[in-house]
Amino acid sequence: MFIKIRYQLLQLSSIQLAILTIWALMMVSLPIADWSTGWSAMIGAITVGVSVTAGLVIALLWGVWGAAATLRVAGSILALSWAAEVIGSRTGIPFGTYSYTDTLQPQILNVPLQIPLGWLMMLPPSWAVAQAIADRIKPRWEFPAFVGLSALAMTAWDLFLDPMMVTWEMWVWDNPGSYFGIPWINYLGWLLVSALITILIRPGKLPVAPLLIIYTTIWLLKSAGLGFFWGILGAAIVGSFFMGSITILAWRAFIRRD
Repeated sequence: MFIKIRYQLLQLSSIQLAILTIWALMMVSLPIADWSTGWSAMIGAITVGVSVTAGLVIALLWGVWGAAATLRVAGSILALSWAAEVIGSRTGIPFGTYSYTDTLQPQILNVPLQIPLGWLMMLPPSWAVAQAIADRIKPRWEFPAFVGLSALAMTAWDLFLDPMMVTWEMWVWDNPGSYFGIPWINYLGWLLVSALITILIRPGKLPVAPLLIIYTTIWLLKSAGLGFFWGILGAAIVGSFFMGSITILAWRAFIRRD
């Protein structure tokens, strides 16, 4: 296991490795800093965390795909996810009826810029999860499986995200649902939008190991943050189970891959 991970990490440039190391240290320290300094630092920490993670993802993709393909994919994710959020917050389709508060700034058409950055931050790691698992599937079913697994991996993260952000009043639902105040249609929307963006972009081969490290780190930090620091234990348990299950499946498939 560690030999394969080490081999992929050695393919990274020194700059990429430095960014990955700094990111990991920062992500570990953020929940502790937020908890100890209080609400006043939380908004800035969210913006910094999302921006730095999105930057790391771009740097990792750049090393494999080059500048043109990376910028095209990053721009597509940002534009498509922002459009989905604008439509969703104005029409209720496909996530349900919700609206963003003024807490997160800046905003374009009432959608905070941190939201599409969050999609850019997590969709490529979700693709890495899917690619690790789908590589073991017969070729004719590989891309459909990749799309479905990408959507599941992305939506599993939102089992943490939405309860946390609603608790912090980053956005509000007109008709709160039974999952810690979140309507179930929201998760159907996440599945559909994640799948649609993946189909439209159709990403190529990925730097799987470093992107899996990002996905795994966020799973562990969300589990600890919601469970121990921010008092949202139920969502921590559910999110940890689903995001953790697909993380473990991805690592097992990656390790066993020829």
